[in-house]
Amino acid sequence: MAAYRIQIVLLFLAPVLAVAALYVLGRAIPVPHLGRDYVIRIELPEPGTTVGLPDVLGPDDPSRPLVVIDAGHGGHDPGASGLDIREKTVVLGLARALRDELLAGGGVRVALTREDDRYLALAERVQIARTLGADLFLSIHADSAGEQEGVTGASIYTLSDQASSEAAARFAERENRADRINGMELSGENANVNAILVELSQRRTSAQSVEFAELIVREGEGALNFHPQAVRSAGLAVLRAPDVPSVLFEAGFITNREEARRLASAEGQRAFAEAMARAIRVQLARASDSP
Repeated sequence: MAAYRIQIVLLFLAPVLAVAALYVLGRAIPVPHLGRDYVIRIELPEPGTTVGLPDVLGPDDPSRPLVVIDAGHGGHDPGASGLDIREKTVVLGLARALRDELLAGGGVRVALTREDDRYLALAERVQIARTLGADLFLSIHADSAGEQEGVTGASIYTLSDQASSEAAARFAERENRADRINGMELSGENANVNAILVELSQRRTSAQSVEFAELIVREGEGALNFHPQAVRSAGLAVLRAPDVPSVLFEAGFITNREEARRLASAEGQRAFAEAMARAIRVQLARASDSP
């Protein structure tokens, strides 16, 4: 009978002894702590923290137009991957090439949302463009087609009308009715009126964004490889600045070997920068002539 009691006690003690043994083993031989070593921790800014603004390069003249170039992804977010090439690296190279091309041509101020391998939230990218008073915002990305390696071609996204309408009310509420959008004063109005004012501003900005997207296709013809459906619209958060014409440029498919290598090459980046710079200058000239 005593033997049975001992067996029962040992049965209940077995899990405790097993855990203790694992603890002692972990002291002697470093082992992962039940998966905790595989948790990725990301330091995020405190709520309400002001976004650090990048340097504005070019003429020291605030009357000159400002282009904000946004290299997508960065930091812990690599974006799409193809071969040994990562989207965050390719698009940063394209952004730098375009910055240098615009500065070389003169007359335009330029700022990059990120100049190194850092992570920025989508809202931060939009906030940078608005805070700096950008005349044009270009977000650069590279697409992925998964295992379909044959898919190729660049495309340009603008904000869809539906997404724009949804964003209007939220933007007006976030600005707390104390901001100006394209010269329209929001303070002193009720929430419904503010949403309408932002909506009107977004329509004007969206028209300019579509015009810019079409210019990119025109100026890039023969130099860049475009997808058959080159100009598209979607509810992309990074394009939701109601007073800054904005487009997202998918430079090509990083899952396509030939296209990925071209986008990562100096020659490919130069072709992109030259075509995009032409489109930007035409767009800025048109904007300066409009009432």
